[in-house]
Amino acid sequence: VQLQASGGGLVQPGESLRLSCTASGGTFSDYATGWFRQAPGKEREFVAAISWNPGTTRYSDSVEGRFAVSRDYGENTGYLQMNSLAPEDTAVYYCAAAPGIVVSPDGYECWGQGTQVTVSS
Repeated sequence: VQLQASGGGLVQPGESLRLSCTASGGTFSDYATGWFRQAPGKEREFVAAISWNPGTTRYSDSVEGRFAVSRDYGENTGYLQMNSLAPEDTAVYYCAAAPGIVVSPDGYECWGQGTQVTVSS
């Protein structure tokens, strides 16, 4: 399966963005979808994930309560709704697919190109 993340941009603190992760070339519904981010000079970190079985989600402590992960099986697309964005959320965001929810990037088999999110006033 091939993944493509999109929807990034430049926003001000407190604003929202919704990222999309579109899958092609495979059955997206068989995989958990994970979202990661990587800021300059930092390691790639887990943000959120949703299992192939709807209703199971997991979030990092830094985004819990502000971000929401979801999937549209009909559209073969995953989403990351990001609210109350802060400058520390600035990073390149990636989506990835794995057999189940894991927080380590090593557990993901397929990665999409990242999309830049910049939060600045």
